[in-house]
Amino acid sequence: MGTLGRAIFTVGKWIRGTGQAVDRLGSTIQGGLRVEEQVSRHRTIMNIFEKEPRIHRDVFVAPSAAVIGDVEIGHGSSIWYGSILRGDVNSIHIGSGTNIQDNSLVHVAKTNFSGKVLPTIIGSNVTVGHSAVLHACTIEDEAFVGMGATLLDGVVVEKHSMVGAGSLVKQNTRIPSGEVWVGNPAKFLRKLTEEEIAFIAQSATNYINLAQVHAAENAKSFDEIELEKMLRKKYAHKDEEYDSMLGVVREIPPELILPDNILPHNAQKAVAR
Repeated sequence: MGTLGRAIFTVGKWIRGTGQAVDRLGSTIQGGLRVEEQVSRHRTIMNIFEKEPRIHRDVFVAPSAAVIGDVEIGHGSSIWYGSILRGDVNSIHIGSGTNIQDNSLVHVAKTNFSGKVLPTIIGSNVTVGHSAVLHACTIEDEAFVGMGATLLDGVVVEKHSMVGAGSLVKQNTRIPSGEVWVGNPAKFLRKLTEEEIAFIAQSATNYINLAQVHAAENAKSFDEIELEKMLRKKYAHKDEEYDSMLGVVREIPPELILPDNILPHNAQKAVAR
């Protein structure tokens, strides 16, 4: 930073300090009637030391999620509200079209009882249900992890396999392709049906499309949100008989029409286009 840059920085620091002092003085004068606003320090995407997340431009990361450190996320994937991906002591790799649903935790291992240094690797078109915990494990393409499941260090979930909701998969367990494992500790239950394997793929497709809707909603400005609120109130549904008595014909404005590509029967068609 040159001399001019240091001077500008110093002046800016003085101005900010003055503003903070004036705010404190005003708050003191107001006494018990004051309202103090706290600024959130949450960062959705955060470096740690030299480790920087690498996220494809069309990935949806919810505002309340946290992607930290050495994390790579492929195109079409989605990280939902409250989820944490912490790649601090090792790396996290997520393929394309994968969804990490709300309040899930993905972490890695620097050391463990096996003496192994393990990253977390999640393939493509994987569904990870709400509040799942994935720690230093590998999940192959088109696998399914149910809500609240916990996968410990060294676990491998092979392609087209499923971990049931609430299950605990012990360290270094391998779940073969085409099998359903459930319980605490998780054990083999049965083989997946063809319909269930198709459901896993469809689940990933549904979330790809749903993420696009949430991304668009989160990108709206304050004015756009207020306009939609006004339109929803104006065009609120009334009884058809009531409307006919008044001679009212209600047309839903385009701003209020939900994209139909999030519906299961249209999702595949949307992706194909």
